Amino acid sequence: MKSILPLTLLFCCSLVTTAAEPQIRFGREQTKQVRAGFKIDASAGSVTGIVATWAVPMDWPEQSVKLVSETISPNCRVTYRNLDGGVKQLVVNIPRLAKGETASVEQIYESTIREILPPESTDGFVIPTKLNKELTKLLQPSPYIEVNSPEIKKLAPEIIKGKDKAWDQAEAILNWVRENVKYKFATDIKPAIAALKDGEGDCEELSSLFIALCRANKIPARAVWVPGHTYPEFYLEDAAGNGHWFPCQAAGNTKEFGQMFEDRPILQKGDNFKVPEEKAPQRYVKQFLKAANAQADPKVQFFMERVKE
Repeated sequence: MKSILPLTLLFCCSLVTTAAEPQIRFGREQTKQVRAGFKIDASAGSVTGIVATWAVPMDWPEQSVKLVSETISPNCRVTYRNLDGGVKQLVVNIPRLAKGETASVEQIYESTIREILPPESTDGFVIPTKLNKELTKLLQPSPYIEVNSPEIKKLAPEIIKGKDKAWDQAEAILNWVRENVKYKFATDIKPAIAALKDGEGDCEELSSLFIALCRANKIPARAVWVPGHTYPEFYLEDAAGNGHWFPCQAAGNTKEFGQMFEDRPILQKGDNFKVPEEKAPQRYVKQFLKAANAQADPKVQFFMERVKE
């Protein structure tokens, strides 16, 4: 995945769940720790009204997270907020740093990540027809996911032609993306429609194209963000009307569909976030820093890195 985070983030990279989270079959599990935080150095001049934010790991059905330790400078006030059910964001407020002062926040999170096993039977899954507000949003356009473009709307039904079962339709979309869009790393983000026209893209573009094609076929879908990678999930209901999220890999050598074992912590789920510090909807909630006034630019470092075992 291309780098979309500024400064010195060392270990780079949901949306919503239904009210009653369905049961998922799990397999093996791994526990990993990450160190995350930031440091600001006002050695060049005083700084006032500092606000810094970044995403931290949160619980998901396949992931349990606990805060192991934290070190917070006395001049920092730390709070948390949840964005659209898909991002847990840490917010740091620092009223003032005098010239020569520093402040920092360092936390260690432990994530236990479970393997998602494929369902025992896929015949009973259907595309949901009664959608709540959250699922309705997951059928609509997002930044770089142009569901309503003429090219997407024309191609989407062609891919699933002859596929009567919902599971087979979602798999046909994944197969089409993997077979027709070549993986190629890029430093700049481009829209799903550009990847379709160019016939290439990296994990972000391939995931976006899969999501766009799913949504155009009335299958709710969203992006999942882990450090250094993006993959999509799609949503179907079983015969009892219970909703299930299924992951897959749009990019990579190994095709995973309806199952996943990813040992990197999930940072975000979703691709259309309202962030208080940004005017436009955000595809990914990146780290953020602002100051009301500064005599000189402070030195700032954000970090997220795996703790060595």
